[in-house]
Amino acid sequence: MPLTALSQLADPAICRRLVLKVGSSLLVDGAGRAREAWLVSLVQDIAALRRSGTEVIVVSSGAIALGAVRLGLPERGRRSLADAQAAAAVGQIELAGLWTDSLGGHGIPAAQLLLTLADLEDRRRYLNVSATLARLLEAGAVPVINENDSVATEEIRFGDNDRLAARVAQAADADAVVLLSDVDGLYDSDPREPGAVLVPTVDGITPAIMAMASSASSSGLGSGGMASKLQAAQIAERAGISLAIINGIHEQPVSTALTTCLGTLFLPQRSDRARKAWLGGRMAASGTLRVDAGCADALGKGASLLAAGIIGVSGSFRRGDLVKICDLRGKALAQGLSEYDAHDCMAIAGKRESEQAALLGYAPRSCVVHRDHMVLL
Repeated sequence: MPLTALSQLADPAICRRLVLKVGSSLLVDGAGRAREAWLVSLVQDIAALRRSGTEVIVVSSGAIALGAVRLGLPERGRRSLADAQAAAAVGQIELAGLWTDSLGGHGIPAAQLLLTLADLEDRRRYLNVSATLARLLEAGAVPVINENDSVATEEIRFGDNDRLAARVAQAADADAVVLLSDVDGLYDSDPREPGAVLVPTVDGITPAIMAMASSASSSGLGSGGMASKLQAAQIAERAGISLAIINGIHEQPVSTALTTCLGTLFLPQRSDRARKAWLGGRMAASGTLRVDAGCADALGKGASLLAAGIIGVSGSFRRGDLVKICDLRGKALAQGLSEYDAHDCMAIAGKRESEQAALLGYAPRSCVVHRDHMVLL
């Protein structure tokens, strides 16, 4: 039974497992010091959820901000990739200590996991993460997860912990994600402007909803913003996971939001099976296939992608790599695993099956992307 109200986050019959994302701007002040009193109050909420029967996973930013101060790095450690990696290496130790001490005050063991994009993009590694999370929760620990910024590069990283939280929720088979923000939720316009209205519930993210994203919710300490939160909601809603954005500035922010029912709840739109959910959440596509209108219509009805409908191929990919499928206007329709490498896709694009063998030099496969290895976006 999916969540339909914020108050249900505290009901273990509906929300058995919860992923809670904490951003840098909430955990670390402008001077680079940890907001320890606030963290203690947040952990009170986590302990209360656990006592009620809800398992909690934390995705916590803050390592770069903490480490930058210790190393005396300019621009909060974000002047360069090298600075960010060095700051993360130093700050992650302090961040882990903060969570260990705060959770330990309630007799709760903390477990640290540092993940890269590749850990959740590769199917085998994704399943390993899933198994580790399940065992930690079974043992009574609270996993505290962060992107491994010390080794991640610009090309192979999430870039923000909002989307990481949604992907972790998939791997953990969670029922909900809560993103702590510095505003009450999603507003229909810039929340700093008079007349802006909080949107309490979103039943499917549309272009109109995406247009509401504002940079006003990003303090500059972290790398996220409202746009990244909406992208996280898209990942969650395809996997049957509810996602809430609430204001984290207050002490005990979770219980405050539950009491006031103040926030934005994104309702799940479908519940893809495990492999399809993993495919839908993947972000590092190796190439793009552009298709004609007839093909786009067929894909929407559940068909596999045939070469005859492809009108453009871009990127460098091999058989088995993830490709994005777009319509004539560039709108993403689906993504899936290609049965051909980029060179062969280019050779047979727009060609019927009877023509493909001569072009390829071998018998063609039944399709370019099979519907069993594809997910609609």
